[in-house]
Amino acid sequence: MSKKSDAMKDELQKKTLHAKTKADELKAKTLVKQEEIKNNAIQVKQGALKKTADAKDSAIMKTAEIKETTTNKTSEIKENASERSAEFKGNTEKTRKQAEGMINEFITSLKDKQEEFGKTIADYTAGEKLLTDVINTENSIIIKTDLPTLTKEDVNVNITEDSVEIIAKFEEKDENLEFIKNERNYGETVRIIPLPIIIDVKKAFASFVDSVLTIELPKVQEEKINIKIE
Repeated sequence: MSKKSDAMKDELQKKTLHAKTKADELKAKTLVKQEEIKNNAIQVKQGALKKTADAKDSAIMKTAEIKETTTNKTSEIKENASERSAEFKGNTEKTRKQAEGMINEFITSLKDKQEEFGKTIADYTAGEKLLTDVINTENSIIIKTDLPTLTKEDVNVNITEDSVEIIAKFEEKDENLEFIKNERNYGETVRIIPLPIIIDVKKAFASFVDSVLTIELPKVQEEKINIKIE
């Protein structure tokens, strides 16, 4: 009985020792696995930290790049706006000067025309102009003008080599009258007639018969010189 008991005791001790060994091995494996998991977690954390740092650096660089680009664009827009403003101002000034030049040129041209044809403001407000015929004959230019109600004392004629000026003094217009139609001449009326050819001023003469003024203007005769043939 004692031997059997001792055998069972030894067998129990072996099993207990075997179980303890197994437990120690499992514990060791568990510790190794925990260490691996810990190391992996550290690596993952380090990778995450590195990625976060990289992302942060990239974001900072991108923000700086966007800021620089925005600053450059803003400066460019301001510069373009300043140039456009200066260009617009220059164009406006140029347009103003051109308009002033055109107006001055028109006024000068109008004054020249008035001097050329002897027109005044009174001429534009007067009635019909003097009705005149200009006749071209072989040796002279003949001008006929109707001047009803006038005498020769009311008429003045001035001539140059290439124009005739007729000044007629009609009765003054009654400003108290209300005209429905105004075709008669009133006050001093001037008519300047340009001539198509040069006339001999010294040989010109005029007559006034039955309210018709007739002016005869002899043409300048070209002098013919006979050349001796040798």
